[in-house]
Order: sequence, then C-alpha cells, then structure tokens
Amino acid sequence: MTNRERTKTPPEDDLLRTIARLNWAVLLLLVLASLAWRSLTVSGGVLAGGLLAIGGYHWRHRALRRLLIERDGSRVGFQLGYVGRLLLVGGAIYLLIARAGIHPLALVAGLSTVVVSLLLVTLKRML
Repeated sequence: MTNRERTKTPPEDDLLRTIARLNWAVLLLLVLASLAWRSLTVSGGVLAGGLLAIGGYHWRHRALRRLLIERDGSRVGFQLGYVGRLLLVGGAIYLLIARAGIHPLALVAGLSTVVVSLLLVTLKRML
C-alpha cells in the first residue's frame, strides 16, 4: 500500500504539491542561469520575482482552499484578499524597480516561475 493510498490524498492535492515543488526547482534554475550575467541587479531581480510569484501562488492556493474546500471564508473576503494581494505585489514590484534598482526584465523572468512550472506539468501530463 502506497503512502497516497493510506492517506487518501486526492489527486488534485498531488498536482498542487507537484507544482509547488517544481516552482522551487524552476526558480533555482533561473537564478543559476542569471548568474551568467554577473550582475546583482539581474540575479536579484530573478530571485525577487520568483519569490513574489511563489508567494502569490501559495497565498492564492490557501485562500481558494479556505473558500472552496473548508467553506470557512466568504466570497467577499476572498475578493478583498485578492485585491489586497494584487496591491501588495504591485507595490513590491514598484519598490524593487524604482527603489532597489532591480532589472525589470530579470524581475519578469523571475515572475514567470509559476507559469513555467504550470507549462511543464501540463506538458508532462499530456505526454
């Protein structure tokens, strides 16, 4: 009997865990690739963008789980949290570019971490 059979984990949870683990692997590869530029603003931008993307993914996952599965949250609370998250991420991006001097394209590369993970998982499931 496998661990999954013992705990009766739904396949959706396995998929979400796989994406979450892959997010960290993709971020590591992107940061290692950014080291070729030998620039703190580039590597820092990739790392900061990746951390923002992964943090947003976990925040969204937790909010959706509370709303849809646990039935603990309200729809209005979810919507306010969503807008709050967007404002916080937007403010963080502004501060990283305007104040910290992070390279914008490197930040975009880091922000694409979750998108790349989703693409890889989708391609793997299709093949």
